[in-house]
Amino acid sequence: MLDWGPELAQDLAASESREWLCTNGIGGFASGTIASVLTRRYHGLLVAALAPPLGRTLLVAKVEETAEYLGEARALSANRWASRAVEPRGDRAIERWRLEGTSPVWIYAVGAARLEKRIWMEQGANTTYVRYALERARGPLTLTLAVLVNYRDYHGATRGDGWRMRVEPVPHGVRVLAFDGASPVLLLALGAEATPAHTWYEGFRLAREEERGLESQEDHLHAATFRATLEPGAPWALVLSAEAAPTLDGEEARRRRLAHEEELGARWGRVVASPAPPWIGRLVLAADQFLVRRPVGEDPDGASVIAGYHWFGDWGRDTMVSLAGLTLATGRPELARKILTTYARLVDRGMLPNRFPDAGPAPEYTSVDAALWYVEAVRAYVEATGDQESLARLWPALEEIVRAYREGTRYGIAEDPDDGLVRGGEPGHPLTWMDARVGGVAVTLRAGKAVEINALWYNALSAMRGFAARLGRPVGPWQAHLARVGAGFGRFWNEAAGHCYDVLDAPGGPDASLRPNQVFAVSLPASPLAPDRQRGVVDACAPLDAPGAPDRGPRRPGVQRPIRRRPGGARQCLPPGNRLGLAPRPLRARPLSGLRRPCGRARAPRAAGFPYRRLRPRQHRGDLRRRSAVRTARVHRAGLERRPDAARLVRAPAGRGVRGGGGR
Repeated sequence: MLDWGPELAQDLAASESREWLCTNGIGGFASGTIASVLTRRYHGLLVAALAPPLGRTLLVAKVEETAEYLGEARALSANRWASRAVEPRGDRAIERWRLEGTSPVWIYAVGAARLEKRIWMEQGANTTYVRYALERARGPLTLTLAVLVNYRDYHGATRGDGWRMRVEPVPHGVRVLAFDGASPVLLLALGAEATPAHTWYEGFRLAREEERGLESQEDHLHAATFRATLEPGAPWALVLSAEAAPTLDGEEARRRRLAHEEELGARWGRVVASPAPPWIGRLVLAADQFLVRRPVGEDPDGASVIAGYHWFGDWGRDTMVSLAGLTLATGRPELARKILTTYARLVDRGMLPNRFPDAGPAPEYTSVDAALWYVEAVRAYVEATGDQESLARLWPALEEIVRAYREGTRYGIAEDPDDGLVRGGEPGHPLTWMDARVGGVAVTLRAGKAVEINALWYNALSAMRGFAARLGRPVGPWQAHLARVGAGFGRFWNEAAGHCYDVLDAPGGPDASLRPNQVFAVSLPASPLAPDRQRGVVDACAPLDAPGAPDRGPRRPGVQRPIRRRPGGARQCLPPGNRLGLAPRPLRARPLSGLRRPCGRARAPRAAGFPYRRLRPRQHRGDLRRRSAVRTARVHRAGLERRPDAARLVRAPAGRGVRGGGGR
């Protein structure tokens, strides 16, 4: 399915915009671009989860590769530098790129030889394998690899500035210790000559970070050089690990990865009703990448769900919303049970953790709906499996959730005794899924009785009634409570508009904004709306799915609404163009204020075995043809066309840039 030839792989703009991802089931990952150009701070061959599933730390950034065959040397990697030069141009050696299972595979042309490279991670371990195999050749090929390491939080950026790491030779490779108390990093390979090194490669330019107005330059340390001679039919693997004793046999490790993926396919095959197209099988493998181990208390085998790559950890709301699709639909009910049991241990004052911070053990309880989604996830699990034994074990946590919502818990979350509806929200504490902040200020004000929260509340009470019946407990109290909430939900209906209010009893009165939140009152298994009103909700919300449809709700004056919610320590940005009615230009962290020269510290690496020595690249005919177009495009940066000196900037040399340009 994902299989591209040189027409895409050798087009730098295309190949550096297509990213791959490998994961290890404990929160660690490896990620990069087809071109091997680092464009994000999150790119690296080993981003280890040192405190699974968090504590994610960039340990190995990339490998600079040179292949020598019949007297011809060719670079296989590519880099963008602070000077905006691109060197070397290993992307021009890519003959084919494809995805096999979850492993990215490159085919490089080195003269008449063809060299295959593939990458995967060990399931359950912070170990990455980079395997090379000579597919077609008339003789041996010599491979020289310079391994670039780091040691930083995966949200950060590094400048070498004289930082001395401890690089020591060990059998089959080197051991890198960034500082006392750091986790050692092993760089290992069987059948290779390994030479320790300590040279900072300075000034990598991270284009995607630059677009977002963030720190966009970084340094990485060349810690070791491996030199190996490959023969046709004899694969060779480089092992990058934060584990004490990783397996050095790449073929054995590859068989374990293939067996894991085959087992995932077999489990899915046992639950699928009819033959499905191959792309569904790829979704099954992708689903597995989000499922991680999370030890909780005395349970080392707890489980959770990563909310998204690259920068999200595991979030309670996202875990419960996605649980049925990631586990039950893929034939893994035992993992669903493990996740539900893990989160039952984390229920506190009737609430589920909204997220787990990257630093610190204490989870954040800042979501009004995560616990209600938990009840729905339990309902989906029990319906799919009939597992009443697990339901009985989870019952105390379920009862605690309902009791806390009735009596009151954090942030004013409580049932209103007058109508049975749940209210919640305090100034500065957005509690629904619309919880984005800009500059620490909540963007969307929804304190009061939100429509989707009360749809979830009604659905949760309906599920509890069903659970009580299954467990032989009294059903009457749950039925009476459900009827009272259903009657109270009728207050949401806006007869004049033909759809539901978004929020009732808000500080400024009812919010009649048309948002798709009310669709949950139709889509959840138990609906408090009559069929004709369900139809009205769907008809009213259908246009919101049209491209360019605006958000018709109120917002704080002068505050643009981000479309992604991110942890407080991560970035928040506005992509240009969206369907929420935002300005078409991205926000800038600072105004444009003239030109700057390339960073003086940036210089090309001069490690042995690499044919390039300077940052200025040779001009390719394709580059020359695009030069005038690139200069013309630069005048269209946000705010630049309004400058009186715009014409002069268009004529600026290619090595110069505009301060704060791109996404700032």
